Amino acid sequence: MRAIGIFFICLIGSFGFTQNKQLLYGFEDIPQSMLQNPGSRISNRGYFGIPLLSHIHFNVGSSDISVYDLFAEDGRDFNLKLRQAVGSLRPNDFITINQQLEIFSGGFAFGSSYEKNEYISFGLYQEFDFINYFPKDYAVLALEGNQTNIGRVFDLSHLSLNADVLSVFHLGYTKKMNDKWTYGIRGKIYSSIANINAARNRGRFLTQLGENNIYEHIFNLDLAARTSGIASLTDDNSDANDAFKALRKRLIFGGNLGLGIDLGFTYQMTDQWYFDASLLDIGFVRHSKDIENYELRGDLFFEGIDPLFPESTGGQTADEFWSEIEDDFEDLFNLDETTTKYTVWRPVKLNTSLNYAFGKQKLEDCDCATDESPYLNRVGGHLFAMTRPKGMQLALTTYYYRRIFKGLSAKATYTLDSYSFNNVGLGISANIAGFNIYLLADNLLQYQNVYDAQSVSLQFGLNYIFRNNED
Repeated sequence: MRAIGIFFICLIGSFGFTQNKQLLYGFEDIPQSMLQNPGSRISNRGYFGIPLLSHIHFNVGSSDISVYDLFAEDGRDFNLKLRQAVGSLRPNDFITINQQLEIFSGGFAFGSSYEKNEYISFGLYQEFDFINYFPKDYAVLALEGNQTNIGRVFDLSHLSLNADVLSVFHLGYTKKMNDKWTYGIRGKIYSSIANINAARNRGRFLTQLGENNIYEHIFNLDLAARTSGIASLTDDNSDANDAFKALRKRLIFGGNLGLGIDLGFTYQMTDQWYFDASLLDIGFVRHSKDIENYELRGDLFFEGIDPLFPESTGGQTADEFWSEIEDDFEDLFNLDETTTKYTVWRPVKLNTSLNYAFGKQKLEDCDCATDESPYLNRVGGHLFAMTRPKGMQLALTTYYYRRIFKGLSAKATYTLDSYSFNNVGLGISANIAGFNIYLLADNLLQYQNVYDAQSVSLQFGLNYIFRNNED
């Protein structure tokens, strides 16, 4: 049973996913690409997303091991594979799951009748974002115990996690200044549905030979778990109907609120070369309602339990003796509960890319291209970075975009990051009778065995687009 428990600790710590949307970024045929860069070039007069279907996103991956590594029928003992997995994983390995569901969205161009060079976009989406670093020393302690680790200092800061469920209402403005510069800004209101934050843990645990007993245990503790939106949902007096009403209220500005901003621009250097960049989710959520925090702090010293039952304690029974030991142990670890307000900053994301367009469509009657026709091909490099509690997540992508024919385009990517060196992705966008449907998928080479996949990312959506006259 202990091995199974350690397996789940190990598995949770083994995964590493990012919020990198390298297929969607710069894919201008898809309206949701504006969420990756509010200053991107826009090729439509307006659009509206089909409610609950305009953008569905789920991202999952693995930094070191996979389910297949532990459960493959390869004749190796499971306990041996488990120990090897715990030994190979590092405290900076992590699991992070990101899911997004767009509830509604839309946008429209405006300006002078001959040049609509300004654009307003808006929408509401729900997001789940979870990150948990692998608790290396906790897993080693649970797997091996402290008897075989006398004198080893266990680092308690390895326990670090944050989980957010929130809704985001956003309003963006994009302006094409001239033939070279386009910039944009997007404001966001966050409404937190629930949050668990334990990213500021510190401390150590040490076992050494004792003087009054066989061992003595030294604890230096500075541990805390902060929660909002959880206590009311788990209250004994709350039923499923009450929980549903509370969640629905929090979805529309009824939760703990926060503010954020996105910035972006595109610079057309030449007719074929352009550079763009964006900073997303520069913001925070202030948690002030439905708070329940747990704190464990102090320097503690424990010499264990006297193995000899005292016979001359005034008639004390065995039950009374062990109850006294239990009370002493509970007094040693005093868990404080507070309702202190706290702030959680959103993970800031940086996107930047350098792009080159080429290959104009030729006219059939003269076998030549016109200056007004768009380029059919594009290649480029895309750098992604995101802030996380223990450092930056980075990814570098090279891509090829092809406008296959009017109404159908595709984008292929190859991505290098901390978890994979063979991530090949493919995205398709099709326009049929005004409707835009797209499907984007990463890490296609590993789909033949999903259990052994190190990362999987899927995006799907359906919009109605009002095209420009020339399109």
